[in-house]
Amino acid sequence: MSVLVVGLSHRSAPVALLEKAAVTGDDLVKLLHAVHDSPHVAEAAIVSTCNRVEVYAVVDKFHGGVSTISELLALHSGVPLDDLSRHLYVHYEERAIQHAFAVACGLESMVVGEGQILGQIRQAFRLGQEQGTLGRDLHDVLQRALRVGKRAHHETGIDKAGASLVSVGLQIAAAHLGPLDGARALVVGAGSMSSLAAATLSRAGAREVVIANRTFEKAERLAASLDVPARAIGLAELDGALAGADLIVSCTGATGLVVTAPRLAAHGAGADGRPRFLLDLALPHDVDRAVRDLPGVGLAGLDELRTAEEAAEAIGPEAIGAVRRIVADEVDAFLGAARAAAVAPTVVALRSKAADVVDAELARLTGRLPELDERARKEITQTVRRVVDKLLHAPTVRVKELAAAPGGDAYADALRELFDLDPKAPVAVARADLREGEPPGGVPGAASGAAGRPWAEGERT
Repeated sequence: MSVLVVGLSHRSAPVALLEKAAVTGDDLVKLLHAVHDSPHVAEAAIVSTCNRVEVYAVVDKFHGGVSTISELLALHSGVPLDDLSRHLYVHYEERAIQHAFAVACGLESMVVGEGQILGQIRQAFRLGQEQGTLGRDLHDVLQRALRVGKRAHHETGIDKAGASLVSVGLQIAAAHLGPLDGARALVVGAGSMSSLAAATLSRAGAREVVIANRTFEKAERLAASLDVPARAIGLAELDGALAGADLIVSCTGATGLVVTAPRLAAHGAGADGRPRFLLDLALPHDVDRAVRDLPGVGLAGLDELRTAEEAAEAIGPEAIGAVRRIVADEVDAFLGAARAAAVAPTVVALRSKAADVVDAELARLTGRLPELDERARKEITQTVRRVVDKLLHAPTVRVKELAAAPGGDAYADALRELFDLDPKAPVAVARADLREGEPPGGVPGAASGAAGRPWAEGERT
């Protein structure tokens, strides 16, 4: 079994395609189960954000896994497979682990270093656990990715190198409106992105923040958490709030437009000469692009925020380099531990066979020398066991050390061959270990590293 990542992001696909591929709510659960229940897939998790949709899976066959997952993504998005495949990227085994860690650190984000991705990976992790699609291998990969992401943010200046999408978007808004400390803001939605926008506006000293949400209680809780005048409204009151807002931030899970140009114009935008700005962080987008045609109205969506990645890299190259070194070190450590753990069942099987041989020979000795007293029999037993343990100690310790290096699985193969171990014995040990619920020991099959690459026609089976 090996780890596979198939996905698309702002780096590989236009926003219009990302909008079609975006998956949330019940659709996310359905896609997750469809992937998990498909041929060649043993485990599955999906990271779905405003600028990426990635399927993480443990598969028994590379080509079969890629083909199945890609077809499911095409079916979900409604995009023909041949069109979608041009924008998909594929990472396998070592490259899959490296990609997961880099994503968690914010290196693959639209705004390098943004910290929201950790929460989004955590959501994918929890959903996989709740739905029963997360097994031992992906559990270990995603849990380690979260730890690596936290380490990168704690030890480097990556947070300073790249602000969140919200912060960058509000900087663009300030360039259009002027300082936000006197702005009247309307935040549509009360999810993580909207909550971050509201908190950022509160810290900036906005004159007022209105939270509009389908669930009034959630909007009310968010409004109560702010340090500036704030109030909650339902979506039925949105029109009145549009009329009074200088800045509108929208990030909902709606499938259609929330703010259209006619709706905005009907409430004064473009007619009173007052500048207004809309920040659309939703995918699919919430705001009609035609609002740009209204006088004095500005708009920034995910398309406009693409350039923020280049700006972040220009600001903090040292921090980004430090994070890349952390990712490389963590990948080496993770894979080394996985390879060492992979040889453990063979070592256990070898010791088990040695114990069986000792037991058989001691039983034979007892049959041939029945006159031995209990004290002599016990001393002989202990001596024979000590001799066998000492003979096996050095090679078994050494094989674990050697197994941590690339190609280390060959040493486990050598042990099985030299000591004529039953090929089923290590597998039985590994299964027993899993049944006993011991901590995850790594990623089987992660020792070899196929380079991540875009999916080409020749890779399909």
